[in-house]
Amino acid sequence: MRDLVRRPLFWPVLALVLLLALNAVVTPAFLSVRIQDGHLYGSLIDILRNSAPVLLVALGMTLVIATRGIDLSVGAVAAIAGAAACVHIAGSPQQAATSTLLTAVAIAVGVCLLLGLWNGFLVSVIGIQPIIATLVLMTAGRGLAMLITDGQITTVVSPGFKVIGAGFVATLPVAILIALAVFALTAVLARRTALGLLIESVGINPEASRLAGIRARTITWTVYVFSAFCAGVAGLMIASNTSAADANNAGLWIELDAILAVVIGGTSLAGGKFSLTGTLVGAMFIQTLATTIPTIGIPAEANYLFKAVVVIVVCLLQSPKARAALRSRRPRRATPTVRTETA
Repeated sequence: MRDLVRRPLFWPVLALVLLLALNAVVTPAFLSVRIQDGHLYGSLIDILRNSAPVLLVALGMTLVIATRGIDLSVGAVAAIAGAAACVHIAGSPQQAATSTLLTAVAIAVGVCLLLGLWNGFLVSVIGIQPIIATLVLMTAGRGLAMLITDGQITTVVSPGFKVIGAGFVATLPVAILIALAVFALTAVLARRTALGLLIESVGINPEASRLAGIRARTITWTVYVFSAFCAGVAGLMIASNTSAADANNAGLWIELDAILAVVIGGTSLAGGKFSLTGTLVGAMFIQTLATTIPTIGIPAEANYLFKAVVVIVVCLLQSPKARAALRSRRPRRATPTVRTETA
């Protein structure tokens, strides 16, 4: 049992299970899943679908954090992706055409890759601190998204575009399938090739990695491009769910949820080793917590405070130092003394 408790994923998984159990107690039908119109429906399916954008952003954030970096611009990048796609579709004479959809997605992803190259350039080539470099795009990105949409909410009529965030394939939401596909691809590249080892090496000691012949600059550049790609796909998902691009609100604060998911999953902000499975659990925990707050009657004005408290508790339970401090405060049992008589 002690070995199980010491595993990094034990406490996040336990917290997720407790949240699900709490929801099941408050709402007896919470765990029920039904098939309606050939599609799976239920609270669990909604949690999985709504956590897909957070999972996508958190996957890119995991690799960035593993290299001792941070990407605060993912929310803005998501907004730009949705804006670019919706503006192209809205301006097309054939909004419902497949070619229009494919071109819109290609434009959105291409723009996001360029933004990732920009972040990687500032961090790996210019040498600007990651929090400052990405803060620039976080601030300017919203303005760029508003510039693309002329400051208006751009709505589109495209059944194909709607499928990305709200469609179903084989009874499952497409958003879940896309997120799991990106997760599987990331896991294969990070754990079945040398890429994951190189990322961890750069995160542990960039200078030593460079002296060992590892192209630390290229690795850093790559993870920022991948982070922007994940944010772009998440942005398409968010815009597709509403069939509209809202430059002000799309992807708002998603960067904070992604960072929390990564930290809850056991990846250290100091860089080095990372856990993609932990990130998956963390993203599920964040979305389940967001669902739990209104279910148990927490007032809207206090939901962020409650969320912060729960996240802090989970992180403290994960910390070996915090658990050691709690164990040291436990009262120790008095050891019986044995008297020996001498003749």
